[in-house]
Amino acid sequence: MAVETFSTPSITSLLPRQSSRRSHNVYVALQKEIVLGQLAPDAVLLELEIAERFNCSQGTIREALMQLNEEGLVKRLPHRGTHVAACRSADARVLIALRRDIECNYLERVLERADADLNADLRGDLNAMRNAARDGDEYLLSVHDRAFHTRLFAAADLPVITPILLRCLIHNHRYKILNSQPSRALDETAERHAPILAALEARDLENLQKLLSHHISTIVDFGPDLTNGGAA
Repeated sequence: MAVETFSTPSITSLLPRQSSRRSHNVYVALQKEIVLGQLAPDAVLLELEIAERFNCSQGTIREALMQLNEEGLVKRLPHRGTHVAACRSADARVLIALRRDIECNYLERVLERADADLNADLRGDLNAMRNAARDGDEYLLSVHDRAFHTRLFAAADLPVITPILLRCLIHNHRYKILNSQPSRALDETAERHAPILAALEARDLENLQKLLSHHISTIVDFGPDLTNGGAA
């Protein structure tokens, strides 16, 4: 069996690290495969096989799987092993609504604390999304997309809520990727963030709320309508 190597240091440095470097690299690699659907919903994940693949110990794999379990991307059940989590529209509806409430209801706090550093960080994330779109890298685009929204919300100074938002974001992106048409325009996905940034820089609260709500409600561009009647 071929031994997996890690060739995505830019991605591993972007995602939050809660474990050793080796297990974090495995976590990032498996997260990418789950988000892109290369590991299908309900697929069985065997620690021994993954350890052989990445040439590391089962303890390292267990640590990575525990982090994925905390994100809800896998299910670890006693005596039944680890499975890739399902990707259901019912869950997606709730997570999109929850994410919209989290991001849009506290924008006044964001604007109170917004400064040049926030604008620069978000513009950097937007440019990184554009570069990923240009390169056809949908997963890296999703990583920078998550970074953009997390950084924006961080300005509200509600750190206890951030892990909830992160969970919403990863599952929103996974659902979109698994349920959108193969010919998605990645550049359009990136550019959808430009008006949000412009409204923030203009300190236009009403327009920022409107744009961000619409952005979140229409994250799934094709397939089932998850907005229950459209954007707020």
